[in-house]
Parts: sequence; structure tokens; C-alpha cells
Amino acid sequence: MENGKVFMDRVSLLDELFEISHIRTIYHMFIAVLLIFFLSTLAVDYIDQGRLVLEFDLLFYAFGKLGTVTWAWTVMFGYTLFVPYYTVVFWGNLYHSFPFKTGVSLGMGLMLAATQACVLGAFPIYAVIHYELPPASRFIVTLEQIRFLMKSYSFIRESVPAPRFPTLSSYLYFLFCPTLIYRELYPRNATNQPFSTRTMVLALFHSTLPGIMLLLLCFFAFLHCWLNLFGELLRFADRMFYKDWWNSTSFANYYRTWNVVVHDWLYYYGYRDFLWLSNRKFRTAAMLSVFIVSAVVHEYALTMGFGFFYPVMFFLFAVFGVMFNFTMNDKRQSPVCNVIMWTCLFIGQGVQVCLYCQEWYAQIHCPRTGVRTASAWHSHTTAGFILDPLHSKVCFSYEALTMSWCEICVFLMRVTFKLF
Repeated sequence: MENGKVFMDRVSLLDELFEISHIRTIYHMFIAVLLIFFLSTLAVDYIDQGRLVLEFDLLFYAFGKLGTVTWAWTVMFGYTLFVPYYTVVFWGNLYHSFPFKTGVSLGMGLMLAATQACVLGAFPIYAVIHYELPPASRFIVTLEQIRFLMKSYSFIRESVPAPRFPTLSSYLYFLFCPTLIYRELYPRNATNQPFSTRTMVLALFHSTLPGIMLLLLCFFAFLHCWLNLFGELLRFADRMFYKDWWNSTSFANYYRTWNVVVHDWLYYYGYRDFLWLSNRKFRTAAMLSVFIVSAVVHEYALTMGFGFFYPVMFFLFAVFGVMFNFTMNDKRQSPVCNVIMWTCLFIGQGVQVCLYCQEWYAQIHCPRTGVRTASAWHSHTTAGFILDPLHSKVCFSYEALTMSWCEICVFLMRVTFKLF
């Protein structure tokens, strides 16, 4: 097998681009748009209401029950910090002293897998459903659950092949640094860059830019601002969290460059390990397995966050994502392919926002009255599985599930045929 990921001292791509005056001017234009949006909101409120209307009800609702979120996160963090670490240390001691190395490794692995399934598997799901957390709080718990699972797996995977004794401080640093690939040491900056109040205020505004495009907002707020913030605080030097995905002429390249942090984890622990287990055969199967795992995890996060199972993300990722990955591959270098890629991205984001918002409000305003018929589907596009927070159970309607899949398939197929 080839060597693992090598970390090096690199800055984020946007930081390099912002050194160019023309690119920095576009950046300033977005700040100006934000200021105009803010001033127009103040003017409209003052003209219509005669006063400033500061409504934070939606924010307070979305991030409600933060006490429950805090203790749930503390339980997951405490478990992730101590249990995998001391399991690896205990296994390393037994590995050197016991003659039955395979039995020791298998026993420790099974016990750790059982505890992982309980604490990082069942517990977050119970906390989200039982305490009826609002949407933003649900996403915090669910995404942290996924992050802790990926971090702990990487730590175990990198420490177990050769019995080593990593330090607790290096593991603690890894849990917060913006990477999912564990190393005992990372390249680090000599000193922190100046972090003024002005920089902090601008970073907060950039992280809360309303609208324009959800895709770009998530990219800039999380992959650039958020990860660079932790990289700066921890002096983590390798800032290659993404590459120039906007220049991609193929979806294969887009998947590799959009989120390098997650791609590295999937490549080294999913795709490459699959090839190792199959003697470097079945490369297509390895690629498909990575797509399916990624699609399931994305859909799981949305299901737990919204409180209902509506597999739009899974369908787009596992069906259209796989299809575009093979049809729009690296052999296509024409600028037209870049236009097609951007068009597909915008359509995909529009489909998700439209359908998930429609289902969200349908869950609120359209009461469920048993199994729906085809005519009822048009007034309430509910999926087959619904996480019912009132009764803490999963409701199922086969006919509703069939209708949802049919409607989604027909709609997406029509969009695809019109596009190409």
C-alpha cells in the first residue's frame, strides 16, 4: 500500500487569492452587498413600523435547548477522548505480553465496537429524539456524532497496525484540529497571526451571510472560515482544506477537491482499505462503496436534523452523483464542462432546498391521517419514514414512500433530460 497523507505547511487557497487586488475587490463588493442589505432592512422596518424590528425568535427556536446539547456533547467528547485512547494503550500492553495476539486484538476490537455503537451510535439518536431538540441543535449533536466517530476511527486505524503508545496530548489536539487523519505530529506555525477585533467581527459577518447561494455560503463559512479559525487557534499549518473545486470540469475532480478533509478520510479508510482487502481488484466496487457510505451519512445528518426521513440528498448523491462521476470524468477538460458542472450544482441545491422546505412545512401544517393516496400526495409530500418527536417512534407508510420516490425520480429525470 502507498504511504498515507503527508501534511505540510500550506495556506488556504482563498487566502492566496485575496492577495490579488482584483480578487480582493470582489471580496469587498460582497461586504458592500451585506451592508446594503442591512441598511435596506433597517429602512424598511423604520418606514413600515416606525421603529426598528429586531426579531430573534427564529434564532432562539432553532438553537433551543442548548443545555441538553451541551451535556450530550460533553458525554460524547469525554467518551471519545478517554475510551479509544486507553483502549489502544491497554491493547498495546497486552499485545506485547500475550502470546495470542490475534485473540487479544479481536476481543479488544469487539468490545470497543460495542461501546462505540452504544455511546456514539445510539446515545446521540436518543438525545435528539427523546428531548425533541429543534433543528439547529439537532444538527449540532448529529454532526458532532459523525465527527467523533470519524476522528476515533482514524486514531485507532493509525495506531493499531503497529503497536504504539501515542500521547494523550497529541490525541486531544487531533480532536480539535481541522483534519480527520490522525498523526502524532503535525506541521505547526511558529506564532499565531494577529487576530484583531476587526478580523473577528468580519469573520462573524462572513459566517452569517444571508442567502445568495447556500452552496457558497456553506463552503465559505465552514470550509474556509471555521476550519481556518481552528487551524489558527491550534497553529495547524496544513490549511489545504479544499482545492480549486470551482474550476472543475468533471464531477470526479469536484468530489476530490470540494472537501479535502472528508475526502482524505474516505480515500484512506474507505477506498484504499477496500482495495487492500480485495487485492487491488474491484476498483469500481470500491468507488461505489465510498459513494454509498457518504450518501448514507449525509442523509442520516439531514434526517436527524430535520426530524423526518426524506431521501432527496441520498438519491442525488447515490444515483446522480455516481452517474455524473463516471460520465463527467477527468478526460473532459472543455470550459463547457465547467458550465455544465455549475449548472448541475445550482439545480441540485435548488431541488434540495425546494423539496426539504416543502416537506418541513408540510410536517407542520398538514396533519398525518393514516396512509395517503396519490391525490393526497400533492398536498402533502411526506416521505415513508417519519421520526415522530411526539411519540418517539418511527412511522411508516409504504404507499407514501413509493409515491415520494416516484415523484422525486420523475422530477429529477425531467430536469436532467432538459439539461443535456
